Amino acid sequence: MRSGGQIATGQTARLGAVSIFRVRPTPEQLNERGSRSMPGFLGIRFTEIGSDYLRATMPVNERTHQPFGLLHGGASVTLAETVGSVAAMLCVDEQWQCVGQEINANHLRGKASGTVTATARPFHVGARSHVWHIEIRDEEERLVCVSRLTMAIVERRAAP
Repeated sequence: MRSGGQIATGQTARLGAVSIFRVRPTPEQLNERGSRSMPGFLGIRFTEIGSDYLRATMPVNERTHQPFGLLHGGASVTLAETVGSVAAMLCVDEQWQCVGQEINANHLRGKASGTVTATARPFHVGARSHVWHIEIRDEEERLVCVSRLTMAIVERRAAP
Protein backbone atom coordinates (compact mmCIF):
# COMPACT_ATOMS: atom_id res chain seq x y z
CA MET A 1 0.00 0.00 0.00
CA ARG A 2 1.34 3.43 -0.89
CA SER A 3 -0.22 5.89 1.49
CA GLY A 4 -3.20 4.24 3.11
CA GLY A 5 -5.98 5.80 1.09
CA GLN A 6 -7.22 9.33 0.96
CA ILE A 7 -7.32 11.71 3.90
CA ALA A 8 -8.72 15.21 3.82
CA THR A 9 -7.53 18.11 5.97
CA GLY A 10 -8.98 17.90 9.47
CA GLN A 11 -10.04 14.26 9.23
CA THR A 12 -7.30 13.03 11.58
CA ALA A 13 -8.22 15.66 14.17
CA ARG A 14 -11.73 14.22 14.29
CA LEU A 15 -10.34 10.70 14.64
CA GLY A 16 -8.29 11.57 17.73
CA ALA A 17 -4.83 10.03 18.03
CA VAL A 18 -4.81 8.50 14.54
CA SER A 19 -1.88 9.79 12.51
CA ILE A 20 -1.48 10.13 8.76
CA PHE A 21 2.26 9.45 9.09
CA ARG A 22 3.60 5.92 8.58
CA VAL A 23 7.03 6.87 9.91
CA ARG A 24 7.55 9.00 13.04
CA PRO A 25 11.14 10.23 13.22
CA THR A 26 12.02 12.87 15.77
CA PRO A 27 12.48 16.47 14.64
CA GLU A 28 16.18 16.01 15.50
CA GLN A 29 16.46 13.08 13.07
CA LEU A 30 14.82 15.15 10.32
CA ASN A 31 17.17 18.06 11.04
CA GLU A 32 20.23 15.80 10.84
CA ARG A 33 19.07 14.36 7.51
CA GLY A 34 18.80 17.84 5.98
CA SER A 35 21.84 19.36 7.66
CA ARG A 36 24.15 19.09 4.64
CA SER A 37 21.68 20.21 1.99
CA MET A 38 19.60 23.33 1.31
CA PRO A 39 17.49 23.12 4.50
CA GLY A 40 20.65 23.05 6.60
CA PHE A 41 22.27 25.89 4.67
CA LEU A 42 19.22 28.11 5.20
CA GLY A 43 18.82 27.16 8.87
CA ILE A 44 15.52 25.30 8.44
CA ARG A 45 14.77 23.29 11.58
CA PHE A 46 11.93 20.82 12.09
CA THR A 47 10.23 21.46 15.40
CA GLU A 48 7.03 19.43 15.64
CA ILE A 49 5.26 16.40 14.17
CA GLY A 50 1.54 16.30 14.91
CA SER A 51 -1.04 13.72 13.91
CA ASP A 52 -1.76 15.53 10.63
CA TYR A 53 0.88 18.26 10.33
CA LEU A 54 4.61 18.89 10.21
CA ARG A 55 6.18 22.15 11.40
CA ALA A 56 9.56 23.78 10.77
CA THR A 57 11.18 27.16 11.36
CA MET A 58 13.61 29.28 9.35
CA PRO A 59 15.56 32.36 10.42
CA VAL A 60 15.06 35.61 8.53
CA ASN A 61 18.62 36.88 8.12
CA GLU A 62 21.31 37.56 5.53
CA ARG A 63 21.08 33.96 4.21
CA THR A 64 17.34 34.22 3.54
CA HIS A 65 17.08 37.90 2.52
CA GLN A 66 16.64 39.32 -0.94
CA PRO A 67 18.99 42.23 -1.84
CA PHE A 68 16.65 44.80 -0.22
CA GLY A 69 16.79 43.23 3.23
CA LEU A 70 13.47 41.36 3.30
CA LEU A 71 12.69 37.67 3.37
CA HIS A 72 13.31 36.32 -0.13
CA GLY A 73 10.28 34.75 -1.79
CA GLY A 74 12.50 31.88 -2.93
CA ALA A 75 13.50 31.19 0.66
CA SER A 76 9.82 31.03 1.63
CA VAL A 77 9.17 28.61 -1.23
CA THR A 78 12.17 26.52 -0.15
CA LEU A 79 10.78 26.36 3.39
CA ALA A 80 7.32 25.42 2.08
CA GLU A 81 8.64 22.73 -0.25
CA THR A 82 10.92 21.33 2.44
CA VAL A 83 8.21 20.93 5.07
CA GLY A 84 5.61 19.71 2.55
CA SER A 85 7.83 17.19 0.79
CA VAL A 86 9.16 15.74 4.05
CA ALA A 87 5.58 15.45 5.36
CA ALA A 88 4.66 13.58 2.17
CA MET A 89 7.60 11.19 2.57
CA LEU A 90 6.48 10.39 6.11
CA CYS A 91 3.14 9.18 4.68
CA VAL A 92 4.44 6.51 2.30
CA ASP A 93 6.11 3.13 2.63
CA GLU A 94 9.83 2.76 1.84
CA GLN A 95 9.34 1.40 -1.70
CA TRP A 96 7.77 4.72 -2.75
CA GLN A 97 9.18 8.20 -3.01
CA CYS A 98 7.57 11.59 -3.33
CA VAL A 99 8.69 14.02 -6.01
CA GLY A 100 7.50 17.56 -6.46
CA GLN A 101 5.17 18.26 -9.37
CA GLU A 102 4.02 21.81 -8.67
CA ILE A 103 4.36 24.48 -6.02
CA ASN A 104 2.85 27.93 -5.80
CA ALA A 105 3.19 30.64 -3.20
CA ASN A 106 1.48 33.88 -2.34
CA HIS A 107 3.72 36.26 -0.41
CA LEU A 108 1.48 38.29 1.89
CA ARG A 109 3.73 40.18 4.30
CA GLY A 110 7.33 41.36 4.25
CA LYS A 111 9.68 40.34 7.04
CA ALA A 112 13.17 41.73 7.73
CA SER A 113 14.31 39.74 10.77
CA GLY A 114 13.32 37.10 13.28
CA THR A 115 11.93 33.66 12.51
CA VAL A 116 9.15 32.27 10.37
CA THR A 117 7.32 29.01 11.02
CA ALA A 118 5.85 26.78 8.32
CA THR A 119 3.09 24.27 8.99
CA ALA A 120 2.20 21.69 6.33
CA ARG A 121 -1.21 19.98 6.40
CA PRO A 122 -2.70 17.76 3.70
CA PHE A 123 -5.52 18.68 1.39
CA HIS A 124 -5.24 15.20 -0.16
CA VAL A 125 -3.14 12.12 0.61
CA GLY A 126 -3.77 9.61 -2.14
CA ALA A 127 -2.06 6.57 -3.61
CA ARG A 128 -0.54 8.46 -6.56
CA SER A 129 -0.46 12.08 -5.43
CA HIS A 130 -0.53 14.34 -2.41
CA VAL A 131 -1.56 17.98 -2.18
CA TRP A 132 -0.27 19.92 0.82
CA HIS A 133 -1.27 23.32 2.20
CA ILE A 134 1.59 25.20 3.86
CA GLU A 135 1.18 28.35 5.93
CA ILE A 136 4.22 30.41 6.89
CA ARG A 137 3.70 32.71 9.87
CA ASP A 138 5.81 35.14 11.86
CA GLU A 139 6.33 35.20 15.64
CA GLU A 140 3.03 37.08 16.11
CA GLU A 141 1.15 34.40 14.11
CA ARG A 142 0.66 36.81 11.18
CA LEU A 143 0.48 35.10 7.81
CA VAL A 144 3.62 35.79 5.74
CA CYS A 145 3.11 33.30 2.89
CA VAL A 146 0.70 30.57 1.82
CA SER A 147 1.71 27.77 -0.50
CA ARG A 148 0.23 24.70 -2.14
CA LEU A 149 2.50 21.77 -3.02
CA THR A 150 1.58 18.83 -5.26
CA MET A 151 3.68 15.69 -4.92
CA ALA A 152 3.74 12.64 -7.22
CA ILE A 153 4.08 9.27 -5.49
CA VAL A 154 6.36 7.05 -7.61
CA GLU A 155 8.19 3.77 -7.21
CA ARG A 156 11.63 4.27 -5.65
CA ARG A 157 14.45 3.62 -8.11
CA ALA A 158 17.94 2.50 -7.28
CA ALA A 159 20.47 5.34 -7.26
CA PRO A 160 22.61 5.50 -10.45
